Amino acid sequence: MLRPRLIRSPGSTFLFAFDNTYAGLPNHFHRPAKPAAARAPKLIRFNHALAEELGLDVAGADDERLAQVFSGQVIPVGAAPLAQAYAGHQFGHFNPQLGDGRALLLGEVVSPTGARFDIQLKGSGPTAFSRRGDGMAALGPVLREYIVSEAFAALGVPATRALAAVSTGEQVARETMLPGAVFTRVAASHIRVGTFQFFAAQGDEDAVRALADYVIDRHYPEARTAENPYLAMLTLVAERQARLIARWLSIGFIHGVMNTDNMAISGETIDFGPCAFLDEYDPRKVFSSIDERGRYAYANQPGIGQWNIARLAECLLPLLDADEEKAIEAANGVLKAYGDVFQAAWLRAFRDKLGITGEAEDDRALVSDFLELLHQGGADFTLTFRTLSKVAGGAAVETLTDIFSAPLGLSDWLTRWRARIDDGRTAAERQAAMEAVNPALIPRNHRIEEAIAAAVYGDFSFFHRLVEALATPYVEDPATADLRLPPTPEERVTRTFCGT
Repeated sequence: MLRPRLIRSPGSTFLFAFDNTYAGLPNHFHRPAKPAAARAPKLIRFNHALAEELGLDVAGADDERLAQVFSGQVIPVGAAPLAQAYAGHQFGHFNPQLGDGRALLLGEVVSPTGARFDIQLKGSGPTAFSRRGDGMAALGPVLREYIVSEAFAALGVPATRALAAVSTGEQVARETMLPGAVFTRVAASHIRVGTFQFFAAQGDEDAVRALADYVIDRHYPEARTAENPYLAMLTLVAERQARLIARWLSIGFIHGVMNTDNMAISGETIDFGPCAFLDEYDPRKVFSSIDERGRYAYANQPGIGQWNIARLAECLLPLLDADEEKAIEAANGVLKAYGDVFQAAWLRAFRDKLGITGEAEDDRALVSDFLELLHQGGADFTLTFRTLSKVAGGAAVETLTDIFSAPLGLSDWLTRWRARIDDGRTAAERQAAMEAVNPALIPRNHRIEEAIAAAVYGDFSFFHRLVEALATPYVEDPATADLRLPPTPEERVTRTFCGT
């Protein structure tokens, strides 16, 4: 493969290895887009480590220049700004045209390792898909996405990344007037289930095929040599999504808006709008203010993931087999396999969290019974598993029971658990293994809101502190002890909001 040439932006020291392949797809896949003017862009934070991973040379660029570029005021040479077309099921209801209404794809870069990434400006102004919206982003959602996406990276869960956050100096009208901002998102790609739905809904089989071919070449090249490449692609997408959602559950994450336009074909977590993390464990927990019926509750996420894969399979049916019945049979096989992959990934993740090695028939019951004890006892999800890690290393059991408002049944469960984890490892080895998968620190909802509330008044110090602390979530640094604490009753966050 030819390497893209480096392109220098006029008046800057920036070097972007642009190689824009999505822009080469037919015109109805996207629309040209131009960032809106910003009165006084100011850099909030720039992710220098990520820029280095991407191979972006920003040497010598000061904060002012970074703010100009990552608010869209300066377009680097070689960029191909565009808004992507897509459709989507939103809370189960199909909208045939959504698209990037407040974002634009600046371009693609190829990193020094050969991996390809999108660089997208989010909140950069209206596009052809804005549907009378202003295309802007308020400061709060930008900071939330920065915090959570970088926390995901540190936790080792596949997700889009945060490259930059810039305030615009503009005011954005929501329920009230709020400061505006632009978020720069990095993703393996921004292709969604809804992208396939956009063309399938129009009966445009050629476009569906072209998109599938593009996805195979970009994300699943191993599918190209399969007997049925499109079935292989569907299978691989389903497997990645199943494993991803198992990881979500293992860290207590609730996406909040698992619409098909928010499911990335790459298998990355995308769109951290009304997302939240569990404090006390409750499988029916919902935070999103727009999820009035609990469609995307914590425990519903695996089933919704399968439902979304079913919508993708519907788009691909004509490609799977010329015989519709055979195509449906093949698609149903993928959906069944999704469930098997999820169950195996979920159980493996929770075995690891409990310090269990190997496999035993009663492991699922041991995990499920512990989660039920957490639910009945109102125990904090993250704190409980981290403390259990210490108990495995010899800490007093009272440190665990004190987390539960009603530890009834916990003693009997601990007896079963101790017998199961007796595998020849030392207590210290077992604790270390458990602490490597049970984070001490997560982006707790009340801390995110605290960072946003201060930033709205111009104080970004807590935002920066939180981002830096979350870079090492498995480490118990005394300096971040306050960030690890569950919320007090007065600090509890019960609702989160979408950024639009």
